[in-house]
Amino acid sequence: MMIHELFAYLCVNDAAAAIDFYRKAFGATEKFRLTEPSGRIGHAELDFDGTTVMLADEYPEFNSLRPRPSESTPVTIHLHVDNADAVVARALDAGATLEREVQDEFYGERGGVVRDPFGHRWNIGHSIEELSPEEMQRRYTAMMEQ
Repeated sequence: MMIHELFAYLCVNDAAAAIDFYRKAFGATEKFRLTEPSGRIGHAELDFDGTTVMLADEYPEFNSLRPRPSESTPVTIHLHVDNADAVVARALDAGATLEREVQDEFYGERGGVVRDPFGHRWNIGHSIEELSPEEMQRRYTAMMEQ
């Protein structure tokens, strides 16, 4: 099997509002959307500076359910940017909730975590140093032993 691409596909409550949030918070641009006569968005594609993220409104009848913002989510989307501090601030201004302050991390990134208004968790970071896997493991072990 040959995988050609991998896309994130987000299920949300109010896809139109989510598209607007991702535009404001992360600079995404809308490629297109497919909308039912009722207004429910069955499919939309956003361009995150060359990476496509797909999304749709919730479809309970097909067991396609959105995360609940008040509950834990097992998935985190990592967004690698030029300036994590600025992007986290922009996301907060657009309506995200801060889960972890921006800080320097042992693995060579500066980053923070936000939860968007639709329940999805975003780890936003930028590189501050290049590290080998061995050095990351050494730092991780030291951190976990403290």
